[in-house]
Amino acid sequence: MRLDWQKTLPAGYEAMLELQKIVNNSSIDHKLLELVKIRASQINGCAHCLDMHTKDAIALGETEQRIHVLSAWREAPFYTPRERAALEWCETLTQISQSGAPDRVYFKIESLFSSQEAVELTLAIVTINSWNRLAVGFSSPVGDYVSRIKKE
Repeated sequence: MRLDWQKTLPAGYEAMLELQKIVNNSSIDHKLLELVKIRASQINGCAHCLDMHTKDAIALGETEQRIHVLSAWREAPFYTPRERAALEWCETLTQISQSGAPDRVYFKIESLFSSQEAVELTLAIVTINSWNRLAVGFSSPVGDYVSRIKKE
């Protein structure tokens, strides 16, 4: 078992929670934010976060079909242009060392999201990538998460 990073550095955990509060208060639809969190967690191989965010997405009313097909969203017909732009931005920033942040991807975000929403979406992507790295790095447990979201 690896160390409990939250107990080892409580100030770091509190800082992450404060950033998460900003994401939680975003004006962006929370089902879309959960899709982004799931997609980043798929790319990063974070089972802990996949367990959490798939459960939260379902509690928000997301369909299992859309969750199951998310890793192949480009080929699936049931994601909106706004969701597609957000997922592409998520993939781009999650894999930033491979592709940078190309204008063609950014301009999709700029055309479909307000300036505030673009920043909120980017902070959501930054935050889930940070949680993923903490959960994978310190081997957070998988499978016991219970969503606190009231089912729709």
